[in-house]
Order: sequence, then structure tokens, then C-alpha cells
Amino acid sequence: MSGDSETAELLALLEDEYAREILTATSAQPMSAERLSQHCDASDSTIYRRVDRLKNHDLIDEQTQFDPDGHHYSVYISCLESVTVSFEDGECRIELERRRPAEEDPADRFTRMWQDL
Repeated sequence: MSGDSETAELLALLEDEYAREILTATSAQPMSAERLSQHCDASDSTIYRRVDRLKNHDLIDEQTQFDPDGHHYSVYISCLESVTVSFEDGECRIELERRRPAEEDPADRFTRMWQDL
């Protein structure tokens, strides 16, 4: 990671209680904003602001889920595996290890959608 302002912004984001709560919860399972709001005991607007900031740093991924009634909604999945902060040669470095969320197999997705009809 480069840039002092980018590093400071990322550290400030990870310092935020709600951002950490969202990353922790969505590392276990995909969650909608509504479920995150209940889990974090925070307003929807607080959750959406944190999710937007996490998405801007590629720390969280958004996927679409379909309801049996034909509607759809977004769920969020953490992309962050670990964060390492090191101080070396007069510099502060942050290394992020990301994981790609497992994508649903298209055949499984089609089967699930078919069963929901």
C-alpha cells in the first residue's frame, strides 16, 4: 500500500467499530444491510456508509440474492483475510491479504432459482 493519505484513511476505517463489526460478521456469512443493521445495532444509514467505505477499499464484496417472490437484494461478504502493519526504515506499511469470496456455481444457482419458483 502506498501513500500516506491512503494509509491514514485505511487505518481510520479499520479503527471504526462498525467497520470492524461488518468485516467480522461478513467473514462468517454473507449478510444483507438489514441483518448487518440488527447485528451491529446501528441504523441502516450507518451501515450503508461503512459498507460504501469498505467497498471503496475493496475490503467487502457485494452480491445479489434472489427471493422466492422474485425480488432481489444485496448481501455483503468480507474480502479481507488479514492486515499487517509494519514500521521499517522510517516507513509505516500496511499489507492486506484479501480472499475472493467463493462464487456460487452457476448450476447450483440455477437449481436454487428453479426450486424457488
